[in-house]
Amino acid sequence: MSITLKDVEHVANLARLELSEQEKEQFTDQLNAILKYAEKLNSLDTEGVAPTSHVLPITNVMREDVTKESLPIEKVLLNAPDEEDGQIKVPAVLE
Repeated sequence: MSITLKDVEHVANLARLELSEQEKEQFTDQLNAILKYAEKLNSLDTEGVAPTSHVLPITNVMREDVTKESLPIEKVLLNAPDEEDGQIKVPAVLE
């Protein structure tokens, strides 16, 4: 697969970029060089290699979800600017 000048112009149009003719040629060459380099991966023997989504093993670092005793409502309401019927009272946000 190779990138043509028309492909570069199309992508530039989608990205709303104005490229000079020199830039179009330069990007065409650069993108083709990237694709040529990536084609080297096809020559690698990957038989027996397990597919991975990350090169390093990743594990969940979150703690176990354990239920605990909640704070008593009286202590919670001590930090509230205003309280009504055992609930934190806030200014109305809807009319």
